[in-house]
Amino acid sequence: MRRSSIVLALLLAACSSKAPVPQPVETAAAVSPVPADAPVILAFGDSLYAGYQLPPTDSYPAKLEAALNAGGVKARVINAGVSGDTTAAARQRLAFTLDNQPVKPTLVLVGLGGNDMLRGLPPTETRANLDAILAELQKRKIPVLLTGMLAAPNLGADYVKAFNPIWPQLAKKYDAGLVPFFLQPVIGQNALLLEDHMHPNTQGVDRIVAATKAQVAGALKDAER
Repeated sequence: MRRSSIVLALLLAACSSKAPVPQPVETAAAVSPVPADAPVILAFGDSLYAGYQLPPTDSYPAKLEAALNAGGVKARVINAGVSGDTTAAARQRLAFTLDNQPVKPTLVLVGLGGNDMLRGLPPTETRANLDAILAELQKRKIPVLLTGMLAAPNLGADYVKAFNPIWPQLAKKYDAGLVPFFLQPVIGQNALLLEDHMHPNTQGVDRIVAATKAQVAGALKDAER
């Protein structure tokens, strides 16, 4: 299985034959400071959170934090993304990550599963690991917003059928928020992707932040109640 063929198939399936031309993303002229009493959002995921090949200030958590505060939503977003993480690896480090936070997170974003899919790991394993992660967060009484993933069609109909429902089903089970497909704003738009055609570039991260910040803000507001 070649990673490039998987990604190409995913791009073709997720987009129309003629991808829309990317439009400029409006950004704040200056980064708003994070108030000392801002609630903490922990972004727990893989390279899509870590900011693969990007400066730390251009990662999704960093840009999400800036966008939320610029919009009047107090938040400190901690980047707990690790490039290459599978759901199994993330499950192993979850307790350590949570135990070593100076402040208990008010909300956790969970963005995992892409590496499981790229490696062709059984969806049953992906489901079990994500279930365990969400169960631990529920045990600690920390609300969750899941950012979902979709399987490449060339992995076969059976794989897609088993993989894609994992996120909506677990979101329902744990009463978690859900972004159905985290990469939807950038898929098929080369101007928003790195040369690997998988990871967003700086402009791509801007686009994802623009598409998700309202839902994150809403989840944070609910978590603070």
